[in-house]
Amino acid sequence: MVRVTDVMSTGEITGSWRVLLGPRYLSTSTVLAGGVALYAINEFLTSSLLPSTVADIGGERLYAWVTTLYLVGSVVAATTVNAALRRVGARVSYLLGLAAFGIGSVVCAAAPNMEVLLAGRTLQGAAGGLLAGLGYAVISSALPQALWTRASALVSAMWGVATIVGPATGGFFAQFGLWRWAFGAVAMLTAAIAALVPMELPAGGVDPDGAVRELKIPMWSLLLLGGAALTVSVAGVPHNSVATTALLAASAVLVAVFLVVDRRTPVAVLPPSAFGPGPQKWIYLTMALLMASAMFDMYVPLFGQRLAHLVPVAAGFLGAALAVGWTVSEIVSASLSSGRVIARVVAAAPLIMAVGLALGAVTQMDDAPVGVVVLWTLALAITGAGIGAAWPHLSAWAMRCVDDAEEGGAAAAAINTVQLISGAFGAGVAGVVVNSAHGGAVVAARWLFALFAAVGVIGAVASYRASRGQR
Repeated sequence: MVRVTDVMSTGEITGSWRVLLGPRYLSTSTVLAGGVALYAINEFLTSSLLPSTVADIGGERLYAWVTTLYLVGSVVAATTVNAALRRVGARVSYLLGLAAFGIGSVVCAAAPNMEVLLAGRTLQGAAGGLLAGLGYAVISSALPQALWTRASALVSAMWGVATIVGPATGGFFAQFGLWRWAFGAVAMLTAAIAALVPMELPAGGVDPDGAVRELKIPMWSLLLLGGAALTVSVAGVPHNSVATTALLAASAVLVAVFLVVDRRTPVAVLPPSAFGPGPQKWIYLTMALLMASAMFDMYVPLFGQRLAHLVPVAAGFLGAALAVGWTVSEIVSASLSSGRVIARVVAAAPLIMAVGLALGAVTQMDDAPVGVVVLWTLALAITGAGIGAAWPHLSAWAMRCVDDAEEGGAAAAAINTVQLISGAFGAGVAGVVVNSAHGGAVVAARWLFALFAAVGVIGAVASYRASRGQR
């Protein structure tokens, strides 16, 4: 039962953490957190493992692909969430996602080379996209609107948990040369969660009359988006600057074509409101720029080992500093109640992120002493704080700022798609920067931080436009 103090006189539930995590919504919150945590832990676990993995099986120029293919697979699977819920229900959807995730983890554990590892990561990404998408679907369909902001914060907070557990676990296994066993541990964790699903989730689809709707996927939009993200990743492979430039230009053209196609197709990735005069397009753009910028973090453990000579465990925790700042900032920001204050926080968030990235850029050096590593940690925490301050409010605004109430489900599903595809783009761009930089790891690190600091400045324009009218 919900306490009387948590319910207004009209019977409307207030948006408090006590209500979200109370008896009435505890099981829903558990489902949201569990699936997303598994997906996120695997991403950060892999980031800590990659330096050791590459040293063992090679394929350093495909470094960024390990993340890009994971995220592209996630995007494709995320678009099937609503149809999966209607067709087979939450229980079977989760079990299918967990089974595929476990198989992908086993493939990664047994990979003899980078190509097989990429295949396993793609399968993991597809399964993880379904799990993460189910979490967002639960937010908009099973929770009252008053709890959307805190539910979004809870989902994103799992990334913070993941960046403690992921780097620690990955660094531990890498420290002893047992990176394959880390993927094996993920497979076992997946099996353990799957064993709990039948007890926590109902069986059956959600169509009351048993009618199954046609599975509709925005195929053309996804092909264009996925092709653009993969083209960015391919751009980091060739040593020829002309080829790299041509591939980046091709990716930009594919994004432009996507926007034209998605606006005209009846089954789209983005809701119609995203193409109207309102703030929806600026909300999604701000989220995309923030998430893309966050993907520089996948190279932090590598730079920590090469520039500061940190052991794998310490380098993994260095990469976790961004998400710790993200999580703490997000929880604090989600508790704000003043619309005017929230709007100002969201508008300033990309600039805060840019400050952290700029600090990281100017402090990169070879043979970095402990004091400089502390500065790197501070820079990463500031960067994460900028992202976390805006994220829960942007998520809630995206679900609320629609021209038609029936667009709410599509707007919620688009949050996950925007998050994943922008992450894939960010990972691809990071790979291009690192592979194209001449002068060693320190030059690559400086350029990487500086580029995404510039993206943060551009994001401030989008966040200002997104926050207008939200007070």
